[in-house]
Amino acid sequence: MPSSNPADDEPTKRPPAVADDEPPPEGAPPPQDDTAFFGQPRGLATLSGLEVWERFSFLGMQAILVLFFADTVAGGGMGMDPGTAASVSAAYGTMVYLVSVAGGWLADRMLGSYRAVLWGGILIALGHYSMAVPTDAMTWTGLGLISAGTGLLKPNVATMVGKLYRTDDDRRDAGFALYYMGINIGAFLGPLITGWLGEHQGWHWGFSAAAVGMTLGLVQYVLGRNHLAGRKHAAEFALPPTAMRRAVLLIAGGLVAVAVIAGLLSLAGWLTLSRFVDALTLISVLAPIAYFWVMFKSPRVTAAERGRLRPYIVLFLASVVFNFILFQAYSTMILLASTNARTEILGFTFPASWYASALGAFEVLLAPVVAAVWARMGTRQPHASNKIAFGVILGGLSFLLMVLPTSGHADDTYRMAAWWIVGSYLLLGLGDILLETSGMSATTKLAPAAFSSQTMALWFLSLAAANGIQSQVVRLYGEVSNPAYFGVNGGIAVVAGLAVIAAAPWLRRTMHPVH
Repeated sequence: MPSSNPADDEPTKRPPAVADDEPPPEGAPPPQDDTAFFGQPRGLATLSGLEVWERFSFLGMQAILVLFFADTVAGGGMGMDPGTAASVSAAYGTMVYLVSVAGGWLADRMLGSYRAVLWGGILIALGHYSMAVPTDAMTWTGLGLISAGTGLLKPNVATMVGKLYRTDDDRRDAGFALYYMGINIGAFLGPLITGWLGEHQGWHWGFSAAAVGMTLGLVQYVLGRNHLAGRKHAAEFALPPTAMRRAVLLIAGGLVAVAVIAGLLSLAGWLTLSRFVDALTLISVLAPIAYFWVMFKSPRVTAAERGRLRPYIVLFLASVVFNFILFQAYSTMILLASTNARTEILGFTFPASWYASALGAFEVLLAPVVAAVWARMGTRQPHASNKIAFGVILGGLSFLLMVLPTSGHADDTYRMAAWWIVGSYLLLGLGDILLETSGMSATTKLAPAAFSSQTMALWFLSLAAANGIQSQVVRLYGEVSNPAYFGVNGGIAVVAGLAVIAAAPWLRRTMHPVH
């Protein structure tokens, strides 16, 4: 619990030997008698609340982003063809997850988790406010700020949740379950608000709602800061002023440098939108290759650890395949819904972007069910690699399902029933639960000890690669028939999942101690 001695709050009184972001030192661990939030520490309410609003703003904006890109200039959009709109939207996702790797490094080395999340949230809010201004320049500026801010915030919030508990605190799993429920509540609510405003008032009104949501998240985060682990016990909040200034200058200078270079290259006619997307794709594919190469070659990695890295490459690739499908829930699937799906259920008409809310709703509803099933099965539950494989297969099936209502139509005048897309999102949501929970757990267990503080960087790189590859493939959307597009991509995912199942005996043998 917080110290009652004011002197404990003075930075000069804290042990200088405690590294930034390390767990609280001995004698001052997180309290186990803090049960104010559904039996969990009060800090969990602060962090879960932040994630509700961050996902509200991020996914709310993303649900209408591809529609904004594809809408006519007269309608308030940017007049892109559907394939280009989906490609640029995917490139934005690529940038977010690539920056997340740098965000984790900045938190570890300079800012600390609390400040990284705070500054990240501020950048995200500024980005959304920028996008509320109806000019192309402010739209691109806003997307850049949101990418940088999400890269700082996203990889560090989960770290802060872990710091609320002692290692042996048996509330930890339940706490993370509540935290992930908050994420999906935001994912459910965001598209409902931004979608309605975007369609009825204008796209930039939807972006404004995302800005307000992120601001609310920041306010409650700052107000609840005293309940976060490490506030008075760890060195996280005692960063020397010189290091703090260096970190801020590094972030600000980096953003300005990137903006200036991009502007100059654009004026010179070399940096076109298409080339920018291509460059991000190349980086997203090369970055994980380089990361794995460094780990395999590092003298700090033992032979046994290298043995566990090999099966992790399989899981990493499975994540890329699944997330290639998942992220299209906010691009090609939304485009398909806007042109070829009925936007009414039981007589109620709704914006096409509301379909994105179905994904968050299904994950909120299904996550407790899946957790209960695994708990009931105990030692009889499938191996982690099979859970991941089932997730990939479900992702593929979600696309294959779209072949049925889109087949046999020579034009784009048909309208499928809403239940087709809702059913696709049901399969996708279940697949996401199976893959993400098992994948993140396996990541932390299979990574070498020398890279333990960077384990989640690997997972974020799989998401970046998925978006990077998607930014190229979605250019075919609208150029080929819908049955061909969804059928081929869905079929590849199913085959990839079956391949992981086929490799299960080898994976079980080499993934020890992952079960």
